[in-house]
Amino acid sequence: MQRDIDDFAIYLSSEKGLSLNTLSAYRHDIEMFLKFLKGHSISTWKEVDSSHIVEFLALMKEQQYAISTQCRYLIAIKVFFRFLKREGLLSKNITELLDTPKLWQLIPEVLTPEEIDKLLAHPDVNTMTGARDKAILEVLYASGLRVSELCSLKIYDVDDTFLRIMGKGGKERVVPIGRKAIEAIDAYLNYREGSTSERDKLLFISKGGRPVDRISVWVMVKKYAKQVGITKNISPHTFRHSFATHLLDNGADLRVIQEMLGHSSISSTDRYTHVSRTHIQEAFQSSHPRN
Repeated sequence: MQRDIDDFAIYLSSEKGLSLNTLSAYRHDIEMFLKFLKGHSISTWKEVDSSHIVEFLALMKEQQYAISTQCRYLIAIKVFFRFLKREGLLSKNITELLDTPKLWQLIPEVLTPEEIDKLLAHPDVNTMTGARDKAILEVLYASGLRVSELCSLKIYDVDDTFLRIMGKGGKERVVPIGRKAIEAIDAYLNYREGSTSERDKLLFISKGGRPVDRISVWVMVKKYAKQVGITKNISPHTFRHSFATHLLDNGADLRVIQEMLGHSSISSTDRYTHVSRTHIQEAFQSSHPRN
């Protein structure tokens, strides 16, 4: 495989006339990708598929490489695989269907369980606003809701073990919810003015009684992330990504996760397998005694 990289560098130099700096950057990027592949016991380019490229870029994102650097790696990989096909070393170019915007959607930002714990513990539950924020964060992580679904939740949509969700396209689904999230909701409802017997009321409202909207939840998440020292670029949707990835990491079936997220296609849920593989590989690298 290293010989192919050498031939690729000669091709770029002789036929494309690239500068020495550009040649060096291409070689470096492909050799980094090769090192990653060898860590997965891949010995030929024919064994590589698009999921390996997604996983490699997900690892870079997790290690907080700049977006420009991630894009440079992707471009180098795409040029290299075009070269492999041109030389007859591969029958097809697996990067052809990987357009950059779609690829970044496959690599969601994910919080670690420790980061989740820090965020959930931060709101001041001795105030109405803090108790509400705590309940919102708990529900986002416990159920993987879209922020629009969270904002439209009514009190009667919640029982002791499940949430009833009206999702995209008016499709209703039932999602399990954990004890800690229910406890946070109950603590928040103790601050609500008036009787909660009017079950058609929206669950999450502002101090002035107005419905909580997507922007206010976004601002709240950003505020708490900054306060606890999380530097990742997160949003309410990050809780949905983290919910799915942590379930998968702990053995949940992909079809079950698909149902809970309300995805109509399993391909939408499959992106989390790429992120999860990264976590598994890191755990192996750091923990296995003979690695």
